[in-house]
Amino acid sequence: MSSAGNVGVGVMLGALALTACAQQPEQGATARVEEKIVRLTPGTANVKIGFLTGELRDLRVMQRTEAGTGRVVAAPKFQALLRLKNASEDQAARLVSGRIEYADAGGKTIRLAEGRGDTTFRFYSYGPERLDPGLEVSQEIDVPFPAAALGETPVRDIRLEVVYLPLPYREGHATIAVAQ
Repeated sequence: MSSAGNVGVGVMLGALALTACAQQPEQGATARVEEKIVRLTPGTANVKIGFLTGELRDLRVMQRTEAGTGRVVAAPKFQALLRLKNASEDQAARLVSGRIEYADAGGKTIRLAEGRGDTTFRFYSYGPERLDPGLEVSQEIDVPFPAAALGETPVRDIRLEVVYLPLPYREGHATIAVAQ
């Protein structure tokens, strides 16, 4: 058989293989996932915790569902941006962690479902270890949200807890006598 004949047979076998593969049902196909975003009102809230002031902004709940069926693919999460400023003149703070709690219309805490973890987050420092007077820091919050709060038990309040260590802020100086 000539080399042109071999190429023709190879092309024909390749086409048959592709046709056979195309006719088989897709076993590894994944369903399309949609992100359902519920924006909370107000979208921005002022906060004051001790001598720390700031805002919690872009409050939203995000849940991933399978397109068409509505089957939950990823449990709901509360997401927001926390911006804090040290409003003190003589205190620094080391931000340690935070926690979010959800309350219903009666003020009772809405608990997460079993096995969902907790709503604690850590402050990650990309600079100095402390927040000196007048300085600001931003922290993304992405924690579990109770699925029940999307339906039969709506959230009325979100409670923000911040754990920080206040540090005395002092400036000092020294005078050095010199001679020329």
